[in-house]
Amino acid sequence: MDELLAGLKAIAETTRIRILFALSHGELNVTELTYILGQSQPRVSRHLKLMAEAGLLTRHKEGNWVLFRLRAEGLSGALARALVDMLPVRDALLKGDLARLDEVRRQREEHAAAYFSENATRWSELRSLHVDETNVEQAMTALVGDAKIGTLVDLGTGTGRVLEVFAHQASKLYGIDSSRDMLSIARSQLEKKHLRHAELRLADIYALPLGDGLADVVTIHQVLHFLDEPLKALLEARRILKPDGKLLVVDFAPHDLEDLRAHHAHRRLGVSSEQMVAWLARAGLSLVRHEVLDPPWLKSRKGLTVSLWLAAAQPQSNRPSLQKASLAS
Repeated sequence: MDELLAGLKAIAETTRIRILFALSHGELNVTELTYILGQSQPRVSRHLKLMAEAGLLTRHKEGNWVLFRLRAEGLSGALARALVDMLPVRDALLKGDLARLDEVRRQREEHAAAYFSENATRWSELRSLHVDETNVEQAMTALVGDAKIGTLVDLGTGTGRVLEVFAHQASKLYGIDSSRDMLSIARSQLEKKHLRHAELRLADIYALPLGDGLADVVTIHQVLHFLDEPLKALLEARRILKPDGKLLVVDFAPHDLEDLRAHHAHRRLGVSSEQMVAWLARAGLSLVRHEVLDPPWLKSRKGLTVSLWLAAAQPQSNRPSLQKASLAS
């Protein structure tokens, strides 16, 4: 009862209702909300603080940004969503807010387009070395299966493409990345698809801002070859998996394309199946299935083989000590 009353008190102001309306369309930072509402940053920040304290909103830090969204659970979260559903969308004030929100989205899309344009040559070169990404995505969905997924977490989400692939299947999506630029692009991409059940977080893959046993499925797509400590990332993935959860890892098989170190920042020239099985065992995971996608035929150079590993969480009694596992390479 106290939570509901606090939420009702916190909502009873025009600007706060406008904030709820804007956030019902996706995550926004204070600067973006200031532009949408046409009000000063201190005023908007004060409203956000009060609403977050009342449980209507959640907030998380992303570099120098603080991003807000409607709370997904609890009485106050339900109250916020119910109020938004009752708002008259033809209201002149809300229509103006929505027009400015569209402008914010347009700016995000322009930023994403500029980034893709600057990096198109580098990415096209890498994509030409391995099987088409559509085939990789089809193999990923086949391995995970077509059953409904409660919560899926994508580590090193990049542009958020893996979240898009599983969006129809998962009730809740989390994308984690250490690059704010990439998260800005992912946010723009996901908004275009209206995937409001997806949340993005700026975080270290070795220290995830998620609770134990949260995820039904964790995906790590083309990330491990960038890492100094892949096992440490797998340990974190295991920590957030439910007891019956699944881990899907996609990466390159071993290769000798040294150029990828210099021009694409690869730390490892692929991952062998033997190495992956050893890492999984140390992280308390067991291999369920290993798929291999051969590279396209290339006349002038070698290609890259894509490997997919589906693993399952081992029962607690069969798991090695996490402390011992973390010391192994």
